[in-house]
Amino acid sequence: MSRKAVILSGGLGMRLRPFTQVIPKPLLPIGEKAVLEIQIEQLKKYGFDEIYLATNYKSEYIENFFGDGSRYGVKLIISKEKEPLGTAGPIKLIENELKDAPFLLMNGDVISLIDYGKFYDFALNNEADLTVSVKKIVTAYEFGNIFFEGDRVTHIEEKKDIVTYALAGIYILKKGIFDLIPQGEYFGMDKLILKMLEMQLPIYKYEIDDYWLDIGRIDDYEKVNDSFKKVYKAGDTE
Repeated sequence: MSRKAVILSGGLGMRLRPFTQVIPKPLLPIGEKAVLEIQIEQLKKYGFDEIYLATNYKSEYIENFFGDGSRYGVKLIISKEKEPLGTAGPIKLIENELKDAPFLLMNGDVISLIDYGKFYDFALNNEADLTVSVKKIVTAYEFGNIFFEGDRVTHIEEKKDIVTYALAGIYILKKGIFDLIPQGEYFGMDKLILKMLEMQLPIYKYEIDDYWLDIGRIDDYEKVNDSFKKVYKAGDTE
């Protein structure tokens, strides 16, 4: 079964300068491949063979690099923004191409080994127009917590990890979502989620247990490069 995906590839990459002053963020190298190459190959592995690249900044670099996608075994279509439209706005430009079936949307700076097929099937089997992926983030807390009444200590709690869940930048959307996105306006996924919650529309979450990293910052970009050989074993992106 053919599946469609959209990769948001138009970010300015301000947090990754000076790297992104020369090439757009999606073309930054991770090992021997560009970020966008890894994403395309992973999507192809799970049946996503029609992929739209939502571009803006240095769009011609991306178009010249990938062509029509035939060498990756997929059909690539370039969608160009005239002005930045955020993380949800760009899909409104290609509504007619996407509304026939649920589709995947992902940020262009996310590297993950998520099973996109399982994620897609999970979304198909719930009633929500939006299913978001989340990643559990465990942060070590350096200090013990002390409790007291007045000046008298009553209890001490040893260091505990802080557990949060990050919005992982990978989504499955159904056609009803287009009714909620304004035409030609800057509109982010955060605004879309808040709008749906205000309207009491259902949103489902899917937890990523696999490797995941947002490379929007220089230290994260360096981290994923350092772990490339260990994480991307032979065959992981083919």
